[in-house]
Amino acid sequence: MSTLVLEDRGMPRGAVRERAKRDRDEALVRQLRGGDRDAAEGLVREYGDRAYRLAFRITGNREDAEEVAQDALWTAARKIGMFKGESAFGSWLYRITANAAYQKLRGRRGRDHAEISWEALLPQFTEAGRHVEPVEDWSGKAEEPVLHSELRDVLAAAVEALPADYRTAFLLHDVEGMPNREIARSLGISLPAVKSRVHRSRLFLRQRLGRYLAVA
Repeated sequence: MSTLVLEDRGMPRGAVRERAKRDRDEALVRQLRGGDRDAAEGLVREYGDRAYRLAFRITGNREDAEEVAQDALWTAARKIGMFKGESAFGSWLYRITANAAYQKLRGRRGRDHAEISWEALLPQFTEAGRHVEPVEDWSGKAEEPVLHSELRDVLAAAVEALPADYRTAFLLHDVEGMPNREIARSLGISLPAVKSRVHRSRLFLRQRLGRYLAVA
């Protein structure tokens, strides 16, 4: 029995899967660097679906997502020499995909650089210090089964309404679970800018959901 099998028996299943994934990535990187003719096919098989899903979440368009995924995979294969191994290969490819999808979205929206104003998101007060609009706790309504499908549609529309810069940062952080520093590197922006865009996006989405639930 091999040493590897003996080692795997003493490891948690998650760790075994992670190790196997790392081994596949290392083999794939070696193939790409060596110019193996089957390497491109292996790259698509291993990461094609994931690259497409990420691109679709950001662009919201199937044709754009397909184009972005293909471009990202091609870029990764062509620029494999730039991969230094400082992070996981999948993370590196994700950054390439996220940036390509971000650029595609901005291009489609006419390079939308709109800002979400703090003043438009924060509660409005009268001179007496009271809320201009009644403050209602609508958290209970969100649990009503009849509203679930409608809420999903409202949330999807609200995410679509976000400016491209904000939408991308929000999706990468809150949906994909990408760390702020990774987002900053992927999009070529500062860490404070990432945090600001994610926070303002959350406020914007909460505001949109609040308006819907106030009349639901």
